[in-house]
Amino acid sequence: MTYTAKQFNLSGLNGISDQTLDVHFKLYEGYVKETNNLNEKLAELQAKGAIDAEKMAAFSELKRRLGFEYNGMVLHEYYFGNLKAGATGKPEKSSAFLQAVEQGFGSYELWKAEFVSVGKMRGVGWAICYQDPTTKRLSNHWITLHEDGNIAGYTPVLVMDVWEHAFLLDYKPADRPKYIEAFFSNIDWSAVDQRLKNVAAASPATK
Repeated sequence: MTYTAKQFNLSGLNGISDQTLDVHFKLYEGYVKETNNLNEKLAELQAKGAIDAEKMAAFSELKRRLGFEYNGMVLHEYYFGNLKAGATGKPEKSSAFLQAVEQGFGSYELWKAEFVSVGKMRGVGWAICYQDPTTKRLSNHWITLHEDGNIAGYTPVLVMDVWEHAFLLDYKPADRPKYIEAFFSNIDWSAVDQRLKNVAAASPATK
């Protein structure tokens, strides 16, 4: 399968410049390209029968690298997909996400405080709010790089990129909290709610 970079119209975000977005889109396109390249190389090795990890160091390295590139592609699509210009800054009272965080955390403010704290953690990575499709509970997690820390079976519903490339043209490295607040002012809560609905639709009915 060949992946194609998706197009996102995010011009005019609050506190995240179009210049930053242009750089970010190009980086995302690089992940798409490299995912396709790795899959092509792995297919070539498979066709030759050269898939013995003990004998083929190339196979092992390509497989390991694929997780980084593929997750880099997908997480950026989640990130760009939960942003929009002219956002309200906070979910509406009828929001499925708001109801879920109030149930799990007691209040939106407590959930946000924890999510922001995850985003401020030192190092490069991602802050992601996941939903457990079995219990429907939300939880916040730190993802190092792209593939280290993802929770198996959980669905990302809100994804924040906190690699420095996401904000360095707009904020100093020490000003990451300002970027995080800018991120929150641009969240497309309808997209977040739709992700929750998709989880519910895909989950088997429980008695």
